[in-house]
Amino acid sequence: MKILVINGPNLNMLGLREPDLYGRQDYAALVQYVGDCCKNMDVEHEIFQSNHEGEIVEKIQKAYKVFDGIVINAAAYTHTSVAILDALKAVSIPAVEVHLTDIALREQFRQLSYTGMYCEMTYKGLGFEGYKKAIEYLCEKYK
Repeated sequence: MKILVINGPNLNMLGLREPDLYGRQDYAALVQYVGDCCKNMDVEHEIFQSNHEGEIVEKIQKAYKVFDGIVINAAAYTHTSVAILDALKAVSIPAVEVHLTDIALREQFRQLSYTGMYCEMTYKGLGFEGYKKAIEYLCEKYK
């Protein structure tokens, strides 16, 4: 199984950005955590982060016939990007949404998830553990 992990805007600022909300571990720690999880589950993976919506759309499009699953934390684009939703629909790759925080307990504008409209499952409020759960879900269902 080969999984693409996509991280959206500002996730590269983990550890610096609102550490009381997002934690004190940095983005490198997240990359290491995901890599370790994939290694333990014998899963090939690629991790991609961008602050640019179009780059995320292009990465999803290029995943077609390359990856078996997508784990996506679209960050702020979760609540605004029909383009990312449409890209996920276009490639028809099984996808799972992840959020470090519980977006259901946050501001009203965070209640709408465009990416969640396509994703089979959403893990929120579990910190890094949400990525592990998402990878496990894809492995259990599609491996």
